[in-house]
Amino acid sequence: MTADRHDRIPWLIALIAVQSLCAAFFLWDVLEDMGPRGLRALSNLHIATETLAALALVAGIAFETRYLMRLLRRTAHLEEQVSIASGAFHEIILAHFDQWRLSPAESDVAMFAIKGFSIAETARLRGSAEGTVKAQLNAVYRKSGVSGRGALLGLLVDDLLDGGVMPERPSAPLERP
Repeated sequence: MTADRHDRIPWLIALIAVQSLCAAFFLWDVLEDMGPRGLRALSNLHIATETLAALALVAGIAFETRYLMRLLRRTAHLEEQVSIASGAFHEIILAHFDQWRLSPAESDVAMFAIKGFSIAETARLRGSAEGTVKAQLNAVYRKSGVSGRGALLGLLVDDLLDGGVMPERPSAPLERP
């Protein structure tokens, strides 16, 4: 759930609380209007309409509360699944880096490439020359058997979707559709 959606939850809870106060007021008003006549007062169209409106409001509050709780449970579940997938993807990346025998510098540059950083950004963040980053990135492509950044990312995502690290990759660049 995005931060924007998380910010809406207190507002939804506040709205349900205000509706609950209104429902309590309307139910109290209905009971006051019924007075000593009790349920016979419902024969009065005004009191019957007020009663139905108050009961509909209570039903709406119950529905909103259940729906909000279901959304919160679903959100928690999805956030957990994203966390698991993120961890699995990271494990796949590290396993491939080990399999390809990348140096620490190559692993670092490869991680920046996977995250979408440009060569210039990677060089600036690492305090390296752009030529050094290019050479390290080319070594990553050669060792992984891919021809570029998109193919590298595709290879890793394919393994995530397949559920694990694939067997040894050929050292020649792969043609990817």
